[in-house]
This record gives sequence, structure tokens and C-alpha cells, in this order.
Amino acid sequence: MDLTADGAGDRLTGGEVPGWLGPWCAAHLGAVPAQVLLITEHLSAVFGLRLDDGREVVVKARPDPSGRAVTCVFAQAELAAAGFACPAPLTEVTGTDPAIHAEQWRPGGDLLRGEDPGTARQYAAVYAELMAALARLSLPPPLPNPPWLPFDEQAPTGADFVAGIAARAHARLRSATSLPRVLGHADFEAQNLRWKGTEIWAVFDWDSLAWMPEPVLAGAASAAFASAEQPTLAPIGSSEAFLESYQQVRGRSFSGEELEIAWAASLLTATVNAAHEARHGEPPLTTDRLRDQAEERLARASS
Repeated sequence: MDLTADGAGDRLTGGEVPGWLGPWCAAHLGAVPAQVLLITEHLSAVFGLRLDDGREVVVKARPDPSGRAVTCVFAQAELAAAGFACPAPLTEVTGTDPAIHAEQWRPGGDLLRGEDPGTARQYAAVYAELMAALARLSLPPPLPNPPWLPFDEQAPTGADFVAGIAARAHARLRSATSLPRVLGHADFEAQNLRWKGTEIWAVFDWDSLAWMPEPVLAGAASAAFASAEQPTLAPIGSSEAFLESYQQVRGRSFSGEELEIAWAASLLTATVNAAHEARHGEPPLTTDRLRDQAEERLARASS
């Protein structure tokens, strides 16, 4: 289904939308779009809409040949119903090419910027609560896993030193294949959260759930939590604070091996981002941090 605008927004204010959107809203929400509040498109097409009955909603569409979106949206619905800070889905997922669903419009809140240990602990507490809530669910795994956290397969890399780091991290992670897999949020970055003061207001991007060992997910989050407009790699001391607080709030301590796995996993998304910077000639923001931190992170992973 084509997601490009085709003139079907003539009756709307605020922008154009693809032709399928009005009929889909009528069929699944019982109202049609009257105003466009937001349009973004990256891995998903996202439409913030005011319907003609006054409701404000978000409609998301993304290619989903494997059907993983069904698990992601069901998990999001369960957490929202339990009181977790996330938008509640308003429909089930329909289709696969694209998969479409609607959820609550949840505006407001602020980005929590910072990569110091104190900020890391704030993020870790939210992540621990999120993971504990997901652990109570029994759902089909949302596979395949997101490509920016390449636990199952080694991601292609650019510069030789990045390829070497990725290879060493993956060599250490091979032992993690025997660890139990759990449901977790694999894109836990500042850009996907909003806060009101010190309280979490909303966690977004539930399309990014994954099925991996818990130390892998926590390790990745400890490295990526500070990423906002640009991807980054958090300072090592902040990743350490994140992992310590995560275990405390989660109420379970990682074994020595699990902690090493977490440190190895903390390099995964950074190697993907560094490779992207090299391929596209972008400023080496993550690359420079990876160059500075990789050996220490690998040492903590015993790799």
C-alpha cells in the first residue's frame, strides 16, 4: 500500500495524507481526519490527526511482512492498561504491507537531556519498571529483532577498527545464546521518552520491542539512553551507573557472566551507528566515542 501523499488531504487542514488513511480511520475509528497535527516518516509513517468527532489520535503504518507488530501493539496495550506511561493503542493491527494501528495522542513532556550518572540512573529506573512489566506477559516473540541491535547476526560495518570491535563484541556474546530470552524495548533512547520534571510522562516507539536475553537489552540501553537528535555512546561511568541502578530497581542481580554480556552488548548499537556515519560521510560523533571507549568496554566484557 502506497504511503505517499496523493491529494487525498484536500478536505483537511494542516497537510496532506495518503488516500488510504481516511477510509481506514472511518472503518476502524468511526470518524475521519479533519486536521493533520503531525506527519513524520522514517521506519514508520506516523500521522497525528484530529478526527471530525474531536478526538486526537496517532495512526502508524510500517512494512511488517513477519507480523511482529501484533505482539508489539498487544504488549503496549497491556502496559498502558496497567498504568505504565505510554500511549494506549486504540485499535488492533490491520494488514502487513503496511501494518496499521491507531493509538492515543499523548503530547507534552520534555526531553531529559544529559549523560551524567545521575541522569543514567533516572533512565535505568524507568527501564527496569518497563522490563518488569513486560516480564509479566506471555506473547509470541516479535521476530525478527530490530537491525540496530544486532544480537542474532553481526551487522555489516565500515571502518576496519569498527569491524574489529563488532567482531570482538559478538565473539563474547556467543555464550549469551544459551541465556533465556525476554521481551524488551530495544530502542530506549532519550528521543523516545518524555518527562514532566523527574517523572516519566511517556515512552514511545513500541514497534522496537525485541526478543533477547535481558543482559543484552539492559546493556544496549545503558549505552544508548542519552541519544536524542543524534545517536551517541554514553560515558562508561554512566553506563555503569545505569546497570547498577537497573539491577537494584529490577530486584535481581546479574551474575558475573551476565554483567560481562551486558558490557559486550553495550557496543552493538554504537558499531551500527559508527558504520552508518562512515557510509554516509556524517560527522563521526559515535565513531569518536567508540574509538575512545571500546577497549575499556571490551575489557569489562572479558573480550
